[in-house]
Amino acid sequence: MEMAPVFNSLLLLLLANGAPVIAKHLLGEKLAFPVDARKCFFDGRPWFGTSKTARGIIISIAATAGGAIVLGYPPTLGALFATLSMAGDLTSSFIKRRLALPPGHSVVGLDQIPESLLPLLICWNVLALTPATAIMVLAVFLVVDLALSKMLSRLPFFGRSR
Repeated sequence: MEMAPVFNSLLLLLLANGAPVIAKHLLGEKLAFPVDARKCFFDGRPWFGTSKTARGIIISIAATAGGAIVLGYPPTLGALFATLSMAGDLTSSFIKRRLALPPGHSVVGLDQIPESLLPLLICWNVLALTPATAIMVLAVFLVVDLALSKMLSRLPFFGRSR
């Protein structure tokens, strides 16, 4: 099995989803404009919550576009990949707000699958993925995300909100 598509896809996922977390750590609340503009859905709950920011989306797109270049792909692939990953992440947040779960509350699977599956499916051909490699990437991302989230949550200066 060719491992480059697995490695490249996993790296793009980690960039797309890790860049906003690092930006929040480095910048705090600077330029952190909530995507939902603090507006509520008809159920009275926020659309996504304050942890989903335009800054996070922009940084995700920029970092993943840069990562794509390093991996030999066009930056537009990285930008598309990050956009799809962020769309999956926003979908997860929307669902969790409907379930009255607060930002930062972790739901295994819901926090990882939409943000990884959507870009993997749409960018399937360009990344040279097969069903087996896509499932492998999704599974590895789920485990790595859970491990990193657990490790980072123990550090007093590095919180993670979903």
